[in-house]
Amino acid sequence: MKPSLFDFYRPHPEPSTMVAFAENTLDRRSEHRAPDCLEQAFKAENVHAFALAGGKLVVKHDEKIIDPLFAPYELAELGPVPEDSILLGYLKNGEPRLAIPVKADPDTLHEPLKAADGRTLYRQQMLDDDLLGQFAQASSMMTWNANNRFCGKCGSPTRSEIGGYRRICEACGHTIFPRTDPVAIMLVIDIERDLCLLGRSPHFPEGMYSCLAGFLEPGETIEHTVRRETFEESGIKVGRVRYHASQPWPMPHSLMIGCYGEAISFDIRRDEAELEDCRWFTRAETAAMIERNALSGLAPGVTAPPPKGAIAHRLMRDWLDWEI
Repeated sequence: MKPSLFDFYRPHPEPSTMVAFAENTLDRRSEHRAPDCLEQAFKAENVHAFALAGGKLVVKHDEKIIDPLFAPYELAELGPVPEDSILLGYLKNGEPRLAIPVKADPDTLHEPLKAADGRTLYRQQMLDDDLLGQFAQASSMMTWNANNRFCGKCGSPTRSEIGGYRRICEACGHTIFPRTDPVAIMLVIDIERDLCLLGRSPHFPEGMYSCLAGFLEPGETIEHTVRRETFEESGIKVGRVRYHASQPWPMPHSLMIGCYGEAISFDIRRDEAELEDCRWFTRAETAAMIERNALSGLAPGVTAPPPKGAIAHRLMRDWLDWEI
């Protein structure tokens, strides 16, 4: 049998460090928080916060300098909601880092303030890797808290505790903790013909092709999800599966689990409700595609990859780089 990436170690020591949103050096102390940790964080002289307006990050944008951090007093004009703040964690020097929702309209901010969503932040490289990872945590936690204001058991209001890392029902005492939604994303390989399987959804930018993906369902393993989703979307059956890398994805609070799948059938029968197109790509076609930018205005018929920083881009790039 021809040697393949399923028989060898991955081409990087830890490819999960090479995707957007993956770096975050904050000490979360999520298991060791005092009841008044948020109040104490607000009192710290060196505390800084991310401000989120309508799900977007507010930044101070002055020429080439982009600063996403605010002292709490700087947020007065943005309409902060301190009671819904999240304590993200602490820097090595002990500085608390918060996420504070604000009522300001993200589309009508005055200079030098601007607001950007997660995709814009990483595609335009507006933040360094560590701050981008902290934003991912802030955005995900803010969404989770906002979506769990009522108890799933009795319907009563819940209250935030330990800086947003736990919610308690005020009626029945039911306790809930932050959740992450796992998504399998896979690059399926035809080993003998040296091809990879890519598809495009109707909502993709013109010309862009990417890996197939889908949410894990209750009672499934990651491998089962890779096989099920691939077959449902493309009609391709998958044999061996190997994990490659993961990526926090704060849109809204997912974990992308990147895998390679070995194709054991090859005739595509795509789900037309899910995919606009699905096809096999040669290594040369994939290499040419990966050099293009899906957002740069492509000529009709020219294909492009997912943006650099997306785990789908990493899976494609590492397949090309794999030394066997």
